[in-house]
Amino acid sequence: MGLPPFVLASASPARRRLLQMVGIEPIVCPSRFDEDQIQLTDPKLLVETLAQGKAETIAPQFDNSLILGCDSVLALEGQIYGKPDHEAEAIERWQQMRGKVGELYTGHVLIDQVQNLTLVRNQITRVYFAWISDQQITAYAKTGEPLNCAGSFALEGRGGLFVEKIEGCHSNVIGLSLPLLRQMLSDLGYDATAFWQ
Repeated sequence: MGLPPFVLASASPARRRLLQMVGIEPIVCPSRFDEDQIQLTDPKLLVETLAQGKAETIAPQFDNSLILGCDSVLALEGQIYGKPDHEAEAIERWQQMRGKVGELYTGHVLIDQVQNLTLVRNQITRVYFAWISDQQITAYAKTGEPLNCAGSFALEGRGGLFVEKIEGCHSNVIGLSLPLLRQMLSDLGYDATAFWQ
């Protein structure tokens, strides 16, 4: 089966870098999907619904393409955290997260317009946060990095200093589970290595 164009329904530079790292050069088309309209308390259902909303929003702009939508949240002690709205919120969240274990959920939706099929999946990774001082939390918040990330941290950035360990898929914490994507492509009949041609 020939490969359709691969479209990433996300403005996330981290997701784009992950795809490029494994040899997939996506067409980037941010969805501008209104995430605030979705109010769900189950993190698994929330990320799947948001990912599907992003992918479906941009689908009409493309023909015969593969469209990937993703969304991530951090669940910690019954609370769901997306991106913080401002520096003070990032500080408050880190004061709650430090020394604890959270679960990073990422919803993945892959629309195959060629076969008229849609796959909806999610991946969960456990994240162990270090106990860090208020001074370190404030310094990190001032970098601005936490404002762009679900859970107020970037594992692949400065936030990596404050993660003791993870259990599960590493790339999932960055915003896209590469092993899950490979499996989703396979389930649709595509070989991920074919993108290397």
